[in-house]
Amino acid sequence: MDSEKVVRAMARWWQTVSQEDGDSRNPITYDLLQESVAKNSKTRQYLAAIIICLGAVAAGTALSWTSPVFPQISATASDIANITKLTPDSADDGLKLTNSQQTWVSSMLPLGALFGALPSGYVADMIGRRYTAMVMDVPFILAWISISFANSVGWLYMGRFLIGISTGSFCVVAPMYISEIAETSIRGSLGTLFQLLLTIGILFIYVVGNLVAWKTLSLLCLVIPILLLIGLFFLPETPVYLLKRGKRSEANSALKWLWGDYCNTTSAIQVIQNDLDQTGADASITDLFSNRASRKGLVISVLLMFFQQFSGINAVIFFMNQIFEASKSLDPGLCTIVVGVVQVLMTLVSSLLIEKAGRKILLVFSSSVMTVCLAMLGAFNTLQKHNPENAKALDWLPLLCIVLFIVSFSVGYGPIPWMMMGELFMPDVKGTAVSLSVMMNWVCVFFVTWLFGQLKSVGPDVPFWFFSGWMAVATAYVAIALQETKGKTASQIQSWLGGH
Repeated sequence: MDSEKVVRAMARWWQTVSQEDGDSRNPITYDLLQESVAKNSKTRQYLAAIIICLGAVAAGTALSWTSPVFPQISATASDIANITKLTPDSADDGLKLTNSQQTWVSSMLPLGALFGALPSGYVADMIGRRYTAMVMDVPFILAWISISFANSVGWLYMGRFLIGISTGSFCVVAPMYISEIAETSIRGSLGTLFQLLLTIGILFIYVVGNLVAWKTLSLLCLVIPILLLIGLFFLPETPVYLLKRGKRSEANSALKWLWGDYCNTTSAIQVIQNDLDQTGADASITDLFSNRASRKGLVISVLLMFFQQFSGINAVIFFMNQIFEASKSLDPGLCTIVVGVVQVLMTLVSSLLIEKAGRKILLVFSSSVMTVCLAMLGAFNTLQKHNPENAKALDWLPLLCIVLFIVSFSVGYGPIPWMMMGELFMPDVKGTAVSLSVMMNWVCVFFVTWLFGQLKSVGPDVPFWFFSGWMAVATAYVAIALQETKGKTASQIQSWLGGH
C-alpha cells in the first residue's frame, strides 16, 4: 500500500512539472529540489566564460603580434632600393616591409574591428550569442592561415583586416554572453575575464615572439581560435536569449547546464522573464535613444570607453620602449615581458576585488593614480627638455611611473568598462548598445594614436599632460555621476538609470 502511494505521488509530481515545462521527455529541465534546499554551482559558469573569452586571447595575440614581428620583417635601405615590389626574401623566406607598409598592416586591424563591431550586436539578436561567436570565429582562423602562409604584403593586409573583424565582433559578443549567463554574485568577476584573457594573449606574444620566427608564431596563434570553435560546440545559448525567443524549456536546460542540476530554475527564469516583460521583444535604435534608462546607460558605457582610451594607454605603451632603451641598464625585450606579466597579474587582482570593492571605487582609484603617473611623466619630460642634467638624477622615475600606470589601468579602466557594458542594458537594446560602445572604443583608438603623434611634435611632455587632464575629468565624472552596480539585479540597475 505504501509503495502504491509513493508511485501515485511521483506520478502527480511528474504530471505537474510536465505541464509547467511543456516537455515530459527531458528530465534535466526539472528542479530536483525545492527552493529551500536548492544549490547553485559556479564551476560551469566560469568554464563557459573562459571558453567564450578564448576570443579575447585571440584578440590579444592579434593586437600585440606586430611588436615582435615587425623587427623581423622590416626592410633595410638596401631592400627598399633593390625591390620594386615585395617578394619573399631568399634568406629567411619572409617578407620585407617598408615603414609605410608596416603602418598599413597595423591599421588594418582597427579598421576591420569597426566593421566587425557594427553588425555583431544585430546578428547576436537574430541568431543568438553562441552562433554569432561561431560565425565570427571563422575570420580568425582564415586570418591566421592567410598570415602564416603570406608571400606578399597583400596577404598580410587581408589577414589583418579579417582578424580585426573577429576582434571587433568578440569585443561585442563575449561581454554580452557573460553578462547573460552569470549569477549576480559573480557577474563582476566573470566580466573581468575578457580583459584578463586579453592580457594573457598579449603576454603570449611577448614571450613566444622572442623565441620563434614570425610564421611559426602565427601558426601557434592559429591554435587558439580552433580551440575556441571546438569549445563553442559544447556551450549552451544564454538563458536570456532563449527566453527572449520564447524557448522556455531550452532556457531551463541551459540554466541547468550553467548553474548546476540542483539550481532553482523556476525562480531564476521568473526573474529573467520579469526583466524581459519590462521591455519590448525587439527594440529599434530609436528606442535606445528614446528610453531614458537605455540612453543614460549608453552615455555611461560610451564615456567609460572614451576614458579608457584617453588614459593614453596606447600612447604609453608606444613610448615605453624608448624609456627602457634610454635607461641603458635594462633590456627592452625583458622589460616588455615584465610589463606583460604585471598586466596579467593586476587584471587577475581586479577580478578578485571587483565583487568586494565594487566597480566605482576601482574606477576612481584607477583614474586617480593614472592622473598622478601621467602628470609625473609630463613633469619629467618637461624637466628633461629644459634641464637635462638635473633630469639624469631622476632616471628611475619614468620606469616607476609606467609600472604604476599599468597596475592602476589593469585593476580599473582596463577590465571594468568591458564588464559594465554588459550589465547596463536590457536584452532588447543590448545588441545595438554594445555595438555602439565598442565602435566608440575603436574610433578612440584611431584618434588617440593619431593625436599622440601630433602632440609629441609640439613637445615630448605635452601628450602626458593632455592625458593626465582627461584622467582627472574621468575621476570627477565617476565620483559624481556613477552609482555602484555591484550586487544589483538588472531591474535594479535599470531603475537607477531610469531615475526611479
